[in-house]
Order: sequence, then C-alpha cells, then structure tokens
Amino acid sequence: MSIRSDSGDVVNGGAGQTYPEGSDLQKFVTNRNRVAQTWLLVFIAATVVAIVALSALLYTIARDAFGYIAVQNTLNPAAVVRGVEEARMLAASNTVSSEDDNELVKGIKNDPYAIGYFGYAYYAENSDNLRLVAVNGVEPSAETAQNGEYAYTRPLYIYTTKELIAGKPQVAGFINYYLNNANQIATEVGYFPAGDEALAQAKQAWLDAAGLDAAGQFPVIEPAQVSSDGPFGVTGSSTVYPVTRQIAINFRRAGYQGAINLEQTGTSAGFEQFCASSKGPDIVDASRAVLRKEVEACDRTKRVPLEFTVGTDALAIVVSQKNDFLKNLSTEQLREVFTDYEKWSDIDPSFPDEPIKRYIPGQDSGTLDFFADETFVRDLEALSAEELVAVLQFSLSPGRINALNAEQPLAGRSQAQLLALVNAEVIKPRVVKSWNLVESIFDKKQVEAETAQIADAELKFSNWLTWEFLTNTQNSIPEYAGIRTAILGSLWVIFITMIVALPLGVGAAIYLEEYATMVSNPVLRRVNGIIQTNINNLAGVPSIIYGLLGLAVFVRAWEMFTSGSMFGLTDATTANGRTIMSAALTLALLILPLLIINAQEAIRAVPQSLRQAGMGLGATKWQTIWHHVLPNAIPGILTGNILAVSRAIGETAPLVVIGASTFITTDPDGPFSKFTTLPMLIYNWTSRPQPEFQHIAAAGIIVLLVLLLSLNAAAVILRNRFSRKLV
Repeated sequence: MSIRSDSGDVVNGGAGQTYPEGSDLQKFVTNRNRVAQTWLLVFIAATVVAIVALSALLYTIARDAFGYIAVQNTLNPAAVVRGVEEARMLAASNTVSSEDDNELVKGIKNDPYAIGYFGYAYYAENSDNLRLVAVNGVEPSAETAQNGEYAYTRPLYIYTTKELIAGKPQVAGFINYYLNNANQIATEVGYFPAGDEALAQAKQAWLDAAGLDAAGQFPVIEPAQVSSDGPFGVTGSSTVYPVTRQIAINFRRAGYQGAINLEQTGTSAGFEQFCASSKGPDIVDASRAVLRKEVEACDRTKRVPLEFTVGTDALAIVVSQKNDFLKNLSTEQLREVFTDYEKWSDIDPSFPDEPIKRYIPGQDSGTLDFFADETFVRDLEALSAEELVAVLQFSLSPGRINALNAEQPLAGRSQAQLLALVNAEVIKPRVVKSWNLVESIFDKKQVEAETAQIADAELKFSNWLTWEFLTNTQNSIPEYAGIRTAILGSLWVIFITMIVALPLGVGAAIYLEEYATMVSNPVLRRVNGIIQTNINNLAGVPSIIYGLLGLAVFVRAWEMFTSGSMFGLTDATTANGRTIMSAALTLALLILPLLIINAQEAIRAVPQSLRQAGMGLGATKWQTIWHHVLPNAIPGILTGNILAVSRAIGETAPLVVIGASTFITTDPDGPFSKFTTLPMLIYNWTSRPQPEFQHIAAAGIIVLLVLLLSLNAAAVILRNRFSRKLV
C-alpha cells in the first residue's frame, strides 16, 4: 500500500504501484474527463458523418429508383386491336377487297344487297348509281365534315422529304403547284378543302425545306420553268390518287415537260416502297398520317417523311341506288354489318332476307385502317383469349410461337396470361426517356413538356423496383431486365462461402486460443506466432489480391474440381472452372482472417474459471471447449459472421478476376454452375451510358441492401437466441 508523507507526496506501496491523492488525484480525474469528452466528441462526429453518409446513400438510391418515365410502344395497342378487326372484316363471308376503289364502285352500283365504303370523291363521281348511308343520322357533306359532326372525316396527305425538295427541282415544283391548287382541285374531284391552318402549315414546311424566306406570299413556281431532267414518281393511297392525278394533269398542261409516274398501291404499301430505298418513289399519297414504325423504317434509309395536308375527306358508306331499304346505320350496326351479320334481316327483320355483300379496301389501304380505328373502339384488354392468340400467331414468327407453346401451350393460358404475353412480345413498351425523383417532383411541367415532344409517348410514374424486376432474368433492354439470376447466384455463393469459411475460421481460432498457447516446443511456438501475425495482416489485404489467388488456384489449378468434371457434372460453359464453387472458395479465403480474429476475441472473452471448473470436474480439454467455451463464445462468433457476410456479399473485384458473368440469363442450379451476383450486375449496369440502367442499378442496390440486412438479421436472431439460453 502507499503512505502519504508530510509534504503530501505519495509513497510507493509494497506492490510497486503509486496512487494519486490530493491535488494529483484531482488532476488525474480532470485529465480522464477531458480525454473521455474528447473521445465522446469523436464518437458523436463519427456518428454524424455515418448518418450523413447513409442519408446521402439512401437519397441517391431513392432518387434514381423512382420517377417519371416516357413510354413508347413498339406497336401501338390500338393498332393491334385494329389488326384484329381488319382481319375479321377481310375474313367475313361475301367480302370482296381491293386497293382500287373503282373496283369497289363497280361491285356495289348494280347490286341492291351490296354495301361498301371508300373516299367521298368516288361517291361524287358515281352518285347516279350510288346512295349514301347516314351514320348515327348524319350524312357526309362539306358542312358536316367541317364542323366535325360527321365522325368519318379525315385529312388527306402527301409526303416527301426535305432532301428531295432541296435536290429535285421537279419534286419541289410539283408540290408547290399542288399546295397552290390543292383546295380547288380537291373540291373539283369531290373532296373538301383542307383547313386554312393545316394548309398554312404545309406551305411553311415547303418553304423551310426549300430554304426560302417565309415573309410575304407563298411563291408560285411556273410549271414551264421547272426542270424536267428525269422523271419523278408518286405512289400510295387510292383515295388521294384522284387529287394527285388531276394535279399532275394540270401541271403538265401548264407547261411541265418531264415524265410523272403515278401509281395507286394503298397507303401502307406506298410508305413501304418509299422507305425501302433512297431510290424509291419521290412522293407518297396517304389517306392517314404516317405511323411511327414507318418513320423508323424510313430512318434506316435516311428518308425522313415530310407531311403536307392537301384536302379533307368524308368517308362515304354507300349502297346501290337499287337499295331502297337501308337509310341509316348506328356505329354498333355498322360494326356488325362488316363482320358478323350474314343477312340484311339480321339488322332489321323488315329488311330482305338476303346475304349482305361487302366491298371494302384491301389490307394495305389507309382507308381500311381509318374505318377500323373509327368503328371498332375497343381496348386491348377487351380482346378475348382466342383473339389474343390470333394476335400472337399473326405477329410472331413460327419459331417463336413454337417456343412459347413448348413453355406452355397458348390455348391453355388464361386471358390475363395471354394479355401479358402480347404486351411483352408484340406491344413491347420501351422507355425512351426517364427522370429521377427530384426532377419528377419539382420539374413536372418541364417533364410533361419534354414528353410532349416525343411521338406516341405516354408519361408514367415508375417504381423501378417491381415484382417483374425481381423475377425476370437479365435483358439488354433495361425496362425488361431483372435480377432473379443474380439473386440466386449471390445466395449460392454466400451459402457455400459460409459453409467453407465458418468451420475453418472457428477451428483455427480454437487452436490458436486453446492449444497454441500450451505448446512448449519453441519452434512450434514460433510457427504459431508467424501464423497469428499473418492472419492479422491478411485481414487488411486488398480483395483484388484474393481474386488473383482464386484465379491461380481454384480456377486453373483446381479446375477439375471447381468445374465439376471430377464428378461428371461439367458442360461447355463451365469447363474452365469459372463457377460458383471457385467464387465461393475465393470469398471464403477473403473473409477467413476476419472470422478467425473475431472468433479468437469471442473465445478469449470466455472466463478462465469456466475452463478450470470443467477440467476440475474431470472433463477433457476438448469436452471443456465443446460444452463450455464454444456455447459461451457463439454470440461473439456470430457477430464476426455478420461482419464477414457483409463484406463477402458486397465484393465485386475478386469475382471480376475469376471470371463471373456480367450477362447471363440461365439460373444457377448447383455449385458448378456459371453465375453472376448482385454486385456484379450493379457494377455492369452503372457502367452503361443509358440513364435507364442507372435507375435499375439503384433498384438493384435496394435489393442488395435488403438481402444483406435479411442475412444479418437472421444471424442476429440466432445470436440472441444463444445468448438467452446461456443466461
């Protein structure tokens, strides 16, 4: 003990220790408090930094995992429904179809039981033999077409390109003449004038393409002054053909000396020819607007369609003048007349009991498309299972249909399953632009404005973390990509890693703590010391080094084992040893030092009295370790296991070195399978330039964090259960 002298100094006690007293004790306590407060501030600062960093991480993830997207369908759902209805019309009994409207006129005018539809000009030309049928009590006329009362009113178009106007004087001159005379000629042939605004826009488009100043009146180019160096061709709609034909006649009469090749093939066929080659027709007549898929086809040949509105048509539903019973049809009756009704008496019992004879435009006609769009108003969701099967069979190749039938026969799928299949295989919605959560909340008007500039785009608020995202496999298209294969790969790798590393780590810790300290041989004690030092050092080795070790040992040297060929389980994709087993063994080496050190600390924390009590009662060294030391050390060992899993599940560098796949669509089915993991997938996505991949990468990070927290929670629950049992 210490004795205080008269001067107040502390005299050394018998144990060789001194204890401060008086002012020294006060200084000692003050210093201890100061140190404690310093470390408390450091702890608080570290906690604040951790919270800020975690908040920044969560903010970044949430910002990219949610937000508005502009979705553009590869094929418009309305077009799919239209295709179904057009197929029904073309397949209906007593139906004649033709791209030449004059052929339809011939079939109807002398048959009292015939009905058909085509452009109003063809009715006007043959009004002595044909009679209009009102739709919902309204007949087509200039008045009903202009005020929108007649539902079957549509604009008429011609299309060319800016390059053709700028590079071919004859094309520029012909379209200039067309626009200057369109309303007059359209009226003469039986159509109605284009609206003032639409015609003004068409003239402005010509000026821009010709590179002329828009100030003043629209120029008039004299046909006689137009270069006739080479012919130019016009093809497309039979509806617009009468206008274009008369324009061409007048253009030649006014002095143009060159050749003009006119052809009527139908709007769809016209666009197909126009977009197929840069040497195709120069102008397309169209009774409907160009479709996005046609624009995309034109893009491949560097032809961007330039639109000009040249007139207005009111589709004429007609019967023969010899038909004295049909005056009016509702839209519902019109649908049935051109599909399911067999006889006129099906419409009204007072009508003749005679078969309905239908005359309709051919499948390449824009008029057929227009009629189907206006008459058959149904959503894709309203199609029956049989109709959806027909859509798939019409839209997909025989090989793809066979593949789908092999998975599950189409006839055996429900309407909901077939609808999902049509969306995935035919509609194919694509995200063409996306915005993060911050932009979606605070710049919504700007987002809507940008979406409005994208053709056929629909704005939706998207949660990239969907059930489909969890259950789909990888895909090069981000909106279809999923992480199922990566989740299964991560679980396989972590499971085998822990099976290998945990027993080895605990076994090594038991030896170093319980047996190595009892060794009397100096050489063996030195070896044990070297082992302990290396374990401590290996805990800080960069993970990429473990990847190189795994590549040299497990992928190459142990290829027979890690590829599964030793057991006859190999195939062409895994014969090189780049399998789950190689990855798991590499990660096991990576976390082994961490497991050993944590297990040593847990074993060291077990009171020595427990060991002495066990062996004092006659237990062997191993019995004491197994029944007393390990049960008390398990909570600490499991804590180390949590830290090890947290490190292993997030590793990417070692897996890159040993050759984990960055793109794979086959689920792993065993330890010798080809694989990928969530960190690898996230790494791959974050390196892509498309912003949509950044969004799914954020969703993947959320899944990775949930998976990590779930595994850690399971370990914590086990640790707490063992702790309660020992209390």
